[in-house]
Amino acid sequence: MIKKFLIALVVVVGGVLVFAATRPDQYHIERSAKMDAPAPVVFSQIDDLHAWTAWSPWEKLDPNTKMTYSGAPRGVGAKYAWQGNSKVGKGNVEIVESTPSTLVRCKLEFIEPFAATAEAKYVLVPEGDHATTVTWSMDGKNNLVGKVFSLFMNMDKQVGTQFESGLANLSKVSAVEARKQEELAEAKAKAESEAKAKAEAQAAAEKAAATPKGKPGHKGRRKPR
Repeated sequence: MIKKFLIALVVVVGGVLVFAATRPDQYHIERSAKMDAPAPVVFSQIDDLHAWTAWSPWEKLDPNTKMTYSGAPRGVGAKYAWQGNSKVGKGNVEIVESTPSTLVRCKLEFIEPFAATAEAKYVLVPEGDHATTVTWSMDGKNNLVGKVFSLFMNMDKQVGTQFESGLANLSKVSAVEARKQEELAEAKAKAESEAKAKAEAQAAAEKAAATPKGKPGHKGRRKPR
């Protein structure tokens, strides 16, 4: 009986592996969202890995995730490694391409719960002066383990849902930063305008003080002979 069970189990497992081997060797996950913030503002939130904690969808899965930063402070060469619970796992990310206000491309290395590598891209397209459409995508290779998982889990739906959540967070953070920058710019312009008006008033006062004033009735009076 046990022998028959083991044979059946081997057949089932073998069948699953054979079927899994027919799954695609590559995967692509992509989501887009329009944000009420200029491209430079949105770009600054992506190009700085330290800013990811404010919008990354995985932060909520494990608020105690340990982050270790290294390399450049931002842009190409910036890196961080993470280690969290079973939902977050362990791995690292590095920015390998950065085009201001247009593109950020990252290399991802997953260590736990299973080893894999992938590439993530953030493509920014300005929509006028005050809005930006961001497309977040991830591409990678499907090894045998990944193919087996794909038989029981819809990776596009699961990871795509996280992308949607992250883009929504990024939109909120970028909108707040955009308003902050607008307020600072308005305050600066107001201060400069007031300083200019004050300087002009002071210059006019100094000019008036330096100009000689004639006595009343002196103008037009003829000198007696």
